[in-house]
Amino acid sequence: MPERQIRLFGDPVLKTVSDPIGIIDSRVRGLVDDLVDSVRLPGRAGVAASQIGVNLRAFSYNVDGVIGYILNPVLTEVTGEPELVEEGCLSVPGLWYPTKRFPFARVTGIDLEGNPVELSGTGIMAQALQHETDHLDGLVYLDRLDKENRRAAMKEIRESTWF
Repeated sequence: MPERQIRLFGDPVLKTVSDPIGIIDSRVRGLVDDLVDSVRLPGRAGVAASQIGVNLRAFSYNVDGVIGYILNPVLTEVTGEPELVEEGCLSVPGLWYPTKRFPFARVTGIDLEGNPVELSGTGIMAQALQHETDHLDGLVYLDRLDKENRRAAMKEIRESTWF
């Protein structure tokens, strides 16, 4: 399957809290296929279902050559002192801003068989887990920027060719 088109900042689905997945049916299995195909492209650490226009709690990840997915993810643990890390987003192309993220994160959820799944990590994995669960909660990384950087990002977005 080809990767799905990424929804861009300004699309209402990106500001909507995603619904939990109830029954795992062919629609959900197709969503996982689309998420995994969409995250395989170079430079993509994660893709949330909302970024491809689906209002369900699921995301895929591609970190250190490991590609996977999780359904109904919940950010269950973050530890360490939040630090500023350069962050970008497929839904806000071309922009990178320092964003506060915890150095360790843990997410729990399920797989397509309903089995428990736990993902955790530091570095890019911790950042991806926080970033993708934010998407499912209706947040984009711009919502976490300090006032000055948010103002600069919004100006840059308004002047972009894609907005």
